[in-house]
Amino acid sequence: MHRVNWLAVLGAVGWLAVAPAAWAQVRPYIGFVYPAGGQHGTTFQIKLGGQGLDGVGQVFVTGAGVTARVLEYDRPLNPQETTLLNEQLKELKSGKPEVASTMMNSGTPMMASENPMMTSGTNTENGAAKPGGTNEPTLKLIARIEKRVAEYVNRPASVALASIAYVEVKIAPDAQPGDRELRLGTPRGLSNPLVFHVGQLPEVCRKAMITAPLQVLGKEELALRKRPATEVEDRITLPCTVNGQIASGELNRYRFAARKDQRLVITTQARSLIPYIADAVPGWFQPVLVLYDAKGKEVAYDDDYRFKPDPTILYQVPSDGDYVLAIYDAIYRGREDFVYRITIGEVPFVTSIFPLGGRAGALPSVKVKGWNLAEAALTPPETNAEPGVYRLTSSRKGFVSNPLPFALDALPETSDQEPNNTLARAQKVKLPIIINGRIDRPGDEDVFKFTGRSNETVVAEICARRLDSPLDSVLKLTDATGKLLAFNDDHADLAAGVNTHDADSYFMAKLPADGTYYVHLGDAARAGGEEYGYRLRLSAPQPDFALRVVPSSVGLRSKSTAPLGVYVIRKDGFAGPIKLSLTNPPAGFSAAPISISGTQAMVRLTLKTSLVTNQEPVNLTVVGTASIGEQNATHEAMPAEDRMQAFLWRHLVPATELKVSVFDPSYQPPPKRVPRIRPPTEVEPKPAIASADPASNKPKFTKQQVAGRLRQLKLLFEEGLITDDFYEVKVEECEAAR
Repeated sequence: MHRVNWLAVLGAVGWLAVAPAAWAQVRPYIGFVYPAGGQHGTTFQIKLGGQGLDGVGQVFVTGAGVTARVLEYDRPLNPQETTLLNEQLKELKSGKPEVASTMMNSGTPMMASENPMMTSGTNTENGAAKPGGTNEPTLKLIARIEKRVAEYVNRPASVALASIAYVEVKIAPDAQPGDRELRLGTPRGLSNPLVFHVGQLPEVCRKAMITAPLQVLGKEELALRKRPATEVEDRITLPCTVNGQIASGELNRYRFAARKDQRLVITTQARSLIPYIADAVPGWFQPVLVLYDAKGKEVAYDDDYRFKPDPTILYQVPSDGDYVLAIYDAIYRGREDFVYRITIGEVPFVTSIFPLGGRAGALPSVKVKGWNLAEAALTPPETNAEPGVYRLTSSRKGFVSNPLPFALDALPETSDQEPNNTLARAQKVKLPIIINGRIDRPGDEDVFKFTGRSNETVVAEICARRLDSPLDSVLKLTDATGKLLAFNDDHADLAAGVNTHDADSYFMAKLPADGTYYVHLGDAARAGGEEYGYRLRLSAPQPDFALRVVPSSVGLRSKSTAPLGVYVIRKDGFAGPIKLSLTNPPAGFSAAPISISGTQAMVRLTLKTSLVTNQEPVNLTVVGTASIGEQNATHEAMPAEDRMQAFLWRHLVPATELKVSVFDPSYQPPPKRVPRIRPPTEVEPKPAIASADPASNKPKFTKQQVAGRLRQLKLLFEEGLITDDFYEVKVEECEAAR
């Protein structure tokens, strides 16, 4: 009898078995990017860890000058797949005449496994014997399999980081330096964004970590990284940016030469790269920097820069010689997502600006303080800039400093006039007004007096911490007799984003009678200094609102709907309804307008598409319109991600874009690799031999077990990790097991 092509049939069965698992996935998620940036004018590889990334094929980076493409995707393996790979590896090393070149695509770019920076050190050149007589493609396949097997972790410390994508990034020489947002695109949607930094200095990157294993109580040492002694300390040349990942219990060291009187800036990005690690306390990587001289003496230390967890050391070198910088986590935690970037050198660094803002259309002269700012030029907002918060930088010799926020408002402005720290010396102001001032020494207090009328409502609001001032303000309102009428220390602000301490004060109070009133402003810890700037608004209520829309990326099924969460942030007692809608959506996208009442904090806006699919994601804009007094106010909703801090607290982390893609759930992508088609063969039927024992006539494996093995073989085959011959033999075994 003639037999059909069983390989084709079983291959189809295997594909049907794998399809549901591949497509029934959560929203794509990335938990880390390493390195989290690079120098302009360079091309390099980065490693991303996440989940739900099956089929990843696109990379999106905000701004101009940065392009990227996916090189490789490594899904998590299971123990059975690891066993199969070890069997394949044994055959390849046995010297059989298997030609791996039949499975290698011509023109394929270098895989991440061939990049030394991305490997863990396990390859054919490090301890693995090269089989004699094998060709170069086979050696590369051996190296790939060895890498996958060596990096296999049965129980990852975080499953949400276990899917790995390798991406090639190219940054143009004229790319604007600073933070961007990077997302991955899969056939089922877009991932969350993570920070990706375009730098200006040469980059140094340690080897990327492999997936960290889960720590077992009492056996924590088994999960520690086994780093070779040669990788504990790196020699670097200043200026540069160093990139690394901190493993559990690990300390990274960098040795460099410095000259006397160099004004070194050593500044870290860590929490600013990944704002919240949901299953960590306090909720982020808490880096510590320590600087040692050539004798090993500690000469500088920092674990927080003011109120920010990312440390900065400003150090004037006392003598020529070698210095060593060490970084570690404050409580010696670590994992793949404990990613850092440290910039070291005589680079411009702004410690403070004053004032912290100005009136739109009438920009004030801004004084800048910091390091290495001689002949530095400040980049102010445009003269026609609308009210809002802008990021100012200083540039020196082509290098751009760290950015600081600068607020523009519409009210009249003035500056505080010292001395004004007592009732007798209180500075008289006329409302409405914004006062730019400083708590310029420890224990200082600024007092302002104004004339008010009975039943008049007055708002006092501080903007300081939200403008990167270390001031932890305290506000109080008293009458002429000293009676306390209103008091506030911290005022919660949903728009604060990654700021976990709402240190800015706010109150809205009704005046009891005509007369003179006093507003007292100080620091909660009685601290002060030149950098303790503030903007104090004293005015009648200015009702307004702001909006946040989550998530910042959505994957829509063909001709379907999906909800967007829209949060409202009400200001100065505004309690009116707000109408929400899309503005100028691209063809195929719509949302029925809805209203959010004065008692609601969040509503769901239903996004709808008439498209079956779209080739490229689109950017959408949600707007809210409300009547405030006799005017209509319209504001765009800022995209955001709802992130958790330390198992409990939630924060709306701002994003740049609201990106939406549409996918066809019935679409099945073509296989990346097709099994060889072999002609039918003549098979003599074997007579059935009945056993006296009925139990022995049962199949050795269940249908589910066979389907599972076929699924594993299909995935490994399509990933190019097993050869045609090995695949065919194993499928035959499955056929025999039936």
